[in-house]
Amino acid sequence: MFLLVALAMACSSAEPAKYQSVAEKVMVIIPRGSTYYQALDSLEAHGLIRSRDWFSLYGRVRGLPSNLKSGIYTFDPDDSWSSIVSTLKTGRGTEVRFTVTEGMMGFEVAERARSWLGVPRDSLVAAMRDTALEHELGIKPSPAGVDGYMYPTTYVVPMRMRARDLVKLMTHEFIARWQPEWDARLGELHMTRHQIVTLASIIEAEVRYRPDRPYVSAVYHNRLKRGMALQADPTIIYAYGRRLHRVWERQLQIRSPYNTYLNPGLPPGPIAQPSDSSLIAALYPAPIGYLYFVAQPDGKHIFSASYADHLAAIRRVRQRR
Repeated sequence: MFLLVALAMACSSAEPAKYQSVAEKVMVIIPRGSTYYQALDSLEAHGLIRSRDWFSLYGRVRGLPSNLKSGIYTFDPDDSWSSIVSTLKTGRGTEVRFTVTEGMMGFEVAERARSWLGVPRDSLVAAMRDTALEHELGIKPSPAGVDGYMYPTTYVVPMRMRARDLVKLMTHEFIARWQPEWDARLGELHMTRHQIVTLASIIEAEVRYRPDRPYVSAVYHNRLKRGMALQADPTIIYAYGRRLHRVWERQLQIRSPYNTYLNPGLPPGPIAQPSDSSLIAALYPAPIGYLYFVAQPDGKHIFSASYADHLAAIRRVRQRR
């Protein structure tokens, strides 16, 4: 038995040498309730072990079967067997999926980071408003910091990571997804990236029916050109800092730079995390002269060029409700 253990220990140091030229991290998922052999299957499938039987013996000697922790792990391709076993026994290096959905507002991202990752809500809000981070990322300073630049997607991150690191990860993803041809389009529109992201965030929050996005964008572009107030309800929700079931007329009087009923033009910055579709809609509005729209119960909008037609559309929608 001593000889077998010695051989397994020797394999533990020699085995990974074949993978030292691979620079990328290897992600392995050990689902909750997985057996020891299912964990071995995952390790073998990802190339972390080749001598499965020897590793199985080595893991048993180290007490891995009874101490296996489920989770999402990232390993270096050349990690030793000792390191792999220690990581799986202690849960050290466990990572989780963190999803930012399209249209989430900054306070919602902060709350999700608290509940999913254990990142204090106030810490994430402070990181979002860190002017040094804004400067580092080339983002125009605004009251809400980098809100709107935290790219909506699923990230694999360590539990309790630093708030600033999480914000930096999400904003760098936004920068990586920004297309070079969009910069040329900014010049054609005589708008800055910050203005387009702000407009895209309003479109994202306003539209449920995806094909309506370029038409809603056209309405806002036309209003901006005429100096009209955007009158976008989602900006009222953002001003309140919480989701409202419905925006009532009395709430339209809230004193905030984000209130687009009282303040003409765009608000100081984005109000939500826009999708690529909303960014494209903001950059390429439909070539129409609409100035008004009203949402129907199914989420689709009725668009109008005149106020009289808009009032008629509102009456039709109320009748349907």
